[in-house]
Amino acid sequence: MVWSFAFLAVINVVLRGWSQVKSALKLPRTRWLLLAAAALVSVNWGTYIWAVNNGYVVESSLGYFINPLVSVALGVLVLGETLRRTQWLAVGIAAVAVAVLTVSYGRPPWIALILAFSFGFYGLVRKQAGVAAVPALTVETAFQAPLALVYLAVLGATGGLVFGDSPGNSAMLMTAGIATTVPLLLFGAAAIRLPLVVLGVLQYLAPVIQFLLGVTYFGEQMPPERWAGFALVWLALVVFTVDVIRHSRRPVAEAPL
Repeated sequence: MVWSFAFLAVINVVLRGWSQVKSALKLPRTRWLLLAAAALVSVNWGTYIWAVNNGYVVESSLGYFINPLVSVALGVLVLGETLRRTQWLAVGIAAVAVAVLTVSYGRPPWIALILAFSFGFYGLVRKQAGVAAVPALTVETAFQAPLALVYLAVLGATGGLVFGDSPGNSAMLMTAGIATTVPLLLFGAAAIRLPLVVLGVLQYLAPVIQFLLGVTYFGEQMPPERWAGFALVWLALVVFTVDVIRHSRRPVAEAPL
C-alpha cells in the first residue's frame, strides 16, 4: 500500500495529475465511493497475501476464477445488465462447482469467496465512481497509506519489519508497489469503459497462472473431487465466454449492407 502510493505519486508528478486527484476528493459521493473501494481492495489484498503465505495458492486462484461470475451477477442485480439463457447456465454451473468444492474442502471455500466478492464489489464501486484510473487509485492508496504506515511502525517497534534487513528484500518490497499498481490501473481504466459483464470475462486470465503455480511450483494437493469442482468452474467460464464471443460477432454479421 505504501509503495503503491509512492509509485502513484511519481506518476501524478510526471503526468501533472494532482488536479484530477483534488477534483475527485471534492465531490462527497465520489470521495465515499473511493473510500469504499479502498476498503474493499484492502480486504482483497490482505486475504490474498495471507492465503499465498499459508499454502492456499490454489484456493486463491479459485477466488479469481469465481470473480468474473460474481461481477456478472452484480452487473445484473445492481446495474440492470441482462443475461441470456446460456449465461444463466454458466452461473448455475459455477454455483454447483462451489458446492462440490465445499464438500472437497470440508468447509465452504471462504478464502476464494472473500477474494471473489471483495474484488467483485470493488469493480462495481469503481464503475459507479466513474473516476479515471490514476486519480482514483491515487485517492484509494492515499486512504490506505496512513494506516499501513502505522502498521509498519508497530512492526518496526516489535522487531517484525522486513524492509531494510537486506537489499534484496527491500528491493522486492519496493517493486511490489509497481507490480500491484499497474494491474489495478489497467483494471480501473477498463472498469469505466466496459460493461461489467465483459469486464468479468477478461478477469479469469490471471487465476490460470495462479492455479498452475499452486499445483506445479508449490505442489499443493488436488484430490479428485477438487479437480471436479475446478473443472465445473472452467466449464462455466467456457460456456460464458463462448456465448459472449458468439453474440459480440452477431451484430457485425447481421448488419445491413
